[in-house]
Amino acid sequence: MYSSASSKSISPSSSIRPRDLIHPIVAGMISVIVNYGGTFILVFQAAKIGGLSPELTASWVWSVSIGVGVTGILLSWYTREPIIAAWSTPAAFLVVALATTPYAEAVGAYLISAAAFVVLGLSGYFEKVIRLIPPGIAAGLLAGILLQFGIGAFGGISVDPLLAGILIVTYVVLKRFTARYAVVGILLIGLVFLLIQGRVDLSGLMLEFAAPVFTTPVFSINSLLSVALPLFLITLTGQYMPGMLILRNDGFTTSANPIVAVTGLGSLIMAPFGSHAFNIAAITAAICTGKEAHEDPSKRWIAGIAAGIFYILIGIFGVTLAAVFMAFPTTFITTLAGLALLGTIGGSLASAMSAPESREAALITFLASAANITLFGIGGAFWGLLIGLITYTALNGYLPRNSTLSGETVNLVSTSPNNKGQKK
Repeated sequence: MYSSASSKSISPSSSIRPRDLIHPIVAGMISVIVNYGGTFILVFQAAKIGGLSPELTASWVWSVSIGVGVTGILLSWYTREPIIAAWSTPAAFLVVALATTPYAEAVGAYLISAAAFVVLGLSGYFEKVIRLIPPGIAAGLLAGILLQFGIGAFGGISVDPLLAGILIVTYVVLKRFTARYAVVGILLIGLVFLLIQGRVDLSGLMLEFAAPVFTTPVFSINSLLSVALPLFLITLTGQYMPGMLILRNDGFTTSANPIVAVTGLGSLIMAPFGSHAFNIAAITAAICTGKEAHEDPSKRWIAGIAAGIFYILIGIFGVTLAAVFMAFPTTFITTLAGLALLGTIGGSLASAMSAPESREAALITFLASAANITLFGIGGAFWGLLIGLITYTALNGYLPRNSTLSGETVNLVSTSPNNKGQKK
């Protein structure tokens, strides 16, 4: 069932040559750098608030990194699509929740949340919901989510004009003369610039293996309501939903069911070692699903394998390598991410505006998602999508059935600048 879906976006005769590896590997590396440099600080903050020892903190890093890496590799290999796994970044609420929840009870809550995702994936209901979303709405949602990253690419000029300026100029020049190597170029130039300036200090770096620490879970009503339930809801709406729509937007059609089930199972296995939840990535996935990862969509799955390997390497050495990525200047992370996502943002906007019947609803979805509304602890992706669907239904009187896997999606994707040359 699942393999037949993925076969739509890959040619069975595709062969991998050495030159096919560089771009997806770099895309995988950038997605990992952005993930650790941008959001992993929340893990350390939550660990500190929860009073976790250095050993338990290192075990958390180990479990979530290894789990994300292994599930990403397995799913990418099986589907031959760039399935990028990540930890639940909307789980910033853990910074607050762990202050009042004993760690053993939090681990019990992680197990309950993970088990719920396994059940959801096996039930098949999540895939049915995904299929109801019109492609224009999905594209508008993606563009809105990514807009802040695009703005961040240029906002760094106010903070660190020399670094941001060099990255932007390098990107534009490389786009003009060798577009394929633009993202690779800004990564290398940026790293060289930071090393010359001495802004990345590796002198005290010591590679130490992380040791997983097993914690016996404790279950309570308090942790169920204050940790497990909100973790499940915000991961579902803030990660799985936009993550699947990013795959759909770039023409990949693997069912959501095995992705939810496998990542849920991985979370279930790793929870006793401290992993709060991992899932399909949203923002960092877009770096690996577009043409910047490879001109040929059938080769982009390599980026999923590469990202998984980088995650595993970081997990093996625990906090050490994660701290290196977090030491990169914020301007470098935001500018690198924004420039790497420009093609995806442009392609999403083009797709969102291309269908007259959904154009206004897609525009409203885009603006509502970009506004990043937060209500009842649920983030902007969910509310942007909900507002867009309500608008679409009000303007058209219905929601199309199975829209994201219909021929309409294929036409929208194939006309997107981000998917030029993609197979129908």
